Amino acid sequence: MRRGFLLGKFMPPHAGHLSLIRAARALVDELTVLVCWLPDDPIAGETRLAWMRALAPDCRVIGHGEVVPQAPEDSADFWPIWRGIVAAAHPEPIDYLFAGETYGLELARHVGGLFVPLGGRVLGLDEDPLAGLSASAVRADPAAHWPYLPAPVQAHYRRTVCLHGAESTGKSTLAAALAAKTGALIVGEYGRSHCEVHKEPLTLDDLLLIGRAQQAMIAAAREWAGPLLIADTDALMTAAWCEMLLGQRPPELMAQPKADLYLLFEPDLPWDNDGTRFFSDPADRHRFAMIVEQVLVDAGVPFARISGQGEARLQAARAAIGAMR
Repeated sequence: MRRGFLLGKFMPPHAGHLSLIRAARALVDELTVLVCWLPDDPIAGETRLAWMRALAPDCRVIGHGEVVPQAPEDSADFWPIWRGIVAAAHPEPIDYLFAGETYGLELARHVGGLFVPLGGRVLGLDEDPLAGLSASAVRADPAAHWPYLPAPVQAHYRRTVCLHGAESTGKSTLAAALAAKTGALIVGEYGRSHCEVHKEPLTLDDLLLIGRAQQAMIAAAREWAGPLLIADTDALMTAAWCEMLLGQRPPELMAQPKADLYLLFEPDLPWDNDGTRFFSDPADRHRFAMIVEQVLVDAGVPFARISGQGEARLQAARAAIGAMR
């Protein structure tokens, strides 16, 4: 029985980590992975532990979140403390100690096992797409490293932006322009399809279906999206429609999952009758715009106001998206 051990922060896990773990796993009968964290880490340790258990289901994955010295110069007791941590995580003798960097040699001297330097960092291959991956670089710019992030990490960093506004405020036109500039996936507007097909006055049941269908489309598209997913609308907009048409705002619509950012389009564009629009009267249009904004306020979601014509409107939207965390 050959046993292996490795440790890391995995903040976040990326292809370099997973390549090392999978290569290590192929060399031993049992592999223990210790996920370490501190309370103020930028990604919660419990989150990373759950990710690693999902990503390495054939390994023994253990977490350690106590505040302890992080380097030998931090404390004279550094090595006794870490010998105890490793012994608790891996009470059996360690045959192979795996790491992608030279610190593994000193660690192996203290906790046992032959140091097996997997990966290219020991050789200085920092430009290699896998060996050179850095978790800090991933955190600084997840989009630049997207192909090398596993699905749970992509989901953590993916942002959904929803376009929100009254009729004829340029949402669909701007969605296409944003997608062209950013490469984002767009989820179209189910309500427009519904109205094009059925051409009947909208009932409460219709509007509830529209809201549910829109959210279902957004959820289904999320798996295939990159760092940015653009929703032409969502259930909050359906709630505004319901209030404008029927005088009620269903709690079901307000309770649906929310986007990370809403772009609230000001009604400062000319009204255009495309055959599916309702409110050409300026007073109605103003009232609808007020309802649309109040829905966002009441939902407590982050939103940015978008106004201006043409390129200015597009640049305002891009700036708001760029400012997202």
